Amino acid sequence: MEYKDYYKILDVQRDASEAEIKQSYRRLARKYHPDVSKVANAEARFKELGEAYEVLKDGEKRKSYDQLGANWKSGEQFRPPPGWGGAGQGGFQGGAGAQGGFSDFFESVFGGGRGPAAGRGGFQGAGQDQNATFRISVEDAFTGAEKTIRMSGRSPLQVKIPAGIISGKKIRLRGQGEEGMRGGPRGDLYLEITVTDSERYQLKDKDIYTKLKISPWEAALGEKVSVATPAGDIGLKIPAASQTGRKMRLSGRGMPGKVPGNFYVELAIVTPTADSDEDIAQYQAMKQHFDFDPREE
Repeated sequence: MEYKDYYKILDVQRDASEAEIKQSYRRLARKYHPDVSKVANAEARFKELGEAYEVLKDGEKRKSYDQLGANWKSGEQFRPPPGWGGAGQGGFQGGAGAQGGFSDFFESVFGGGRGPAAGRGGFQGAGQDQNATFRISVEDAFTGAEKTIRMSGRSPLQVKIPAGIISGKKIRLRGQGEEGMRGGPRGDLYLEITVTDSERYQLKDKDIYTKLKISPWEAALGEKVSVATPAGDIGLKIPAASQTGRKMRLSGRGMPGKVPGNFYVELAIVTPTADSDEDIAQYQAMKQHFDFDPREE
């Protein structure tokens, strides 16, 4: 019998991770599934994929298989080495009534088993993973939240948003992706997070920005004012002689995490309107008192 290169069959490297093996199997199984594929040898190819995945997804089976892999190449004649722990010698045995579908090579090494292609309903196929974008506010990203999402034709799903998440991060919902074929396992659903700015807060990487309106006298004299943050109101001392556009940094009060972001307050001076003769008189007095031209270099 010929040695079968399961890594080559699944189109992965020998050091591929479990996730990479799973992803490649799902992609190829969908391509060669006999119910949908138009490839001439689709059924045989699909069985090969099922056999290869049966071994490489299992840590113990993969370890045993790798012991042979260094000494054999695809297409070469294979005979189990003397004393090899295969069928009848402590190898991997299928359960009672294990069905066929495996090659002689597999039977010689592992003594049989039930692959993902076997089943009463015919060939099974794992469902595809699905991706979706999920938008949340800066406030929800800061504190964390539980949200309900609704997808077409699906029951509502509860999603737990971890505190400190930023745009681009993904949340994995196992078994909530596309349905498998003929009872095969569902794929996973990946939600890519997008944090949207609100009227009060803007997020840049892990730093949070807000604008704070202050009066001319608060800017000129310097006073302590209250500032709203996602964690609650805090007191902030405005330095005397502050101007519009000045940014004040509150270290470590941005998005939480192992290395938290910062919180930036940008000052904006708001001038009261002169709605009465007395108000106008006050501005006239200021004009005469201050020798000040804001346009002078």
